[in-house]
Amino acid sequence: MEPLARLLEKTSRTFALTIPLLDEPLRGRVVVAYLLLRIADTFEDGERWPRARRQRALLDFAEMTLRAGDLTDEDRARVAWWAADPPSREPDYVELVGESPRVLVALAAMPPVARSIVSLHVVRTADGMARVVAVGDDAGRVALANIGELRAYCYIVAGIVGELLTALFLAEHPALEPARAGLEREAAAFGEALQLVNILKDQRDDARDGRSYLPWDVDRTALFALAREDLARARDYVVALESGGAPRGVVAFCALPVLLAREALVTVERAGPGAKVPRERVFAVAEALRERLLRGAAAVDAE
Repeated sequence: MEPLARLLEKTSRTFALTIPLLDEPLRGRVVVAYLLLRIADTFEDGERWPRARRQRALLDFAEMTLRAGDLTDEDRARVAWWAADPPSREPDYVELVGESPRVLVALAAMPPVARSIVSLHVVRTADGMARVVAVGDDAGRVALANIGELRAYCYIVAGIVGELLTALFLAEHPALEPARAGLEREAAAFGEALQLVNILKDQRDDARDGRSYLPWDVDRTALFALAREDLARARDYVVALESGGAPRGVVAFCALPVLLAREALVTVERAGPGAKVPRERVFAVAEALRERLLRGAAAVDAE
């Protein structure tokens, strides 16, 4: 298996399922973007590191991303240091951090427009994560105080991803230009919806690692209602892709996470944080989507 594809499979469940739906060269560009963002996320969540070291790693990684094709000996020594005393206890994430130069070289090999899109949004995300880490305590614990802070956090870690993907789609498929306004309007909401569902699902694990993203004084029912509202906007994003004539693979790539997030939200609302959609149900949802697209039906129905 190609090294970057292997890293993707080891560090993602959903994206390892959805990225292969894309055609090349877009598929390879999204793989690189995902791995770069996962590296940044590993630093942000680095439960083994104190606040200052997480923040420094995020800022250093942002700098390295900007000059991906010109890594220095100092950069490689920094990566070796990260890998020797890693931020995470997860071995696959630790391996990915150690492979940072390989991923950055792949970024440097992209055509200029794609490279610029990916670099810009990865740097924006890493810089935003560094700001989030900076407001935590000395041990790196972070607690969000209100819905506004939750919204801002979801934008940094996922809304920007929606904007990154949209920019890549528009650059790769000029026929989508008439749909630009609708796509850009909902791009951030597409990513934020998926992130909010993940936060609700992972609440228990996050608390164990000192992260409290859900404001303690906000009613649980209100948070689930907010997630459903965001998922409705994510559906609108998929509809904009379909009506704009996006390739079937792009539609499926975006529709499947929305459908799985719907399933996850229902599961967590019923069974509580930590509950997961059974693997057989994940594959059933994916197959149902494939069949709908083959017969020309809407990828994501309104609830």
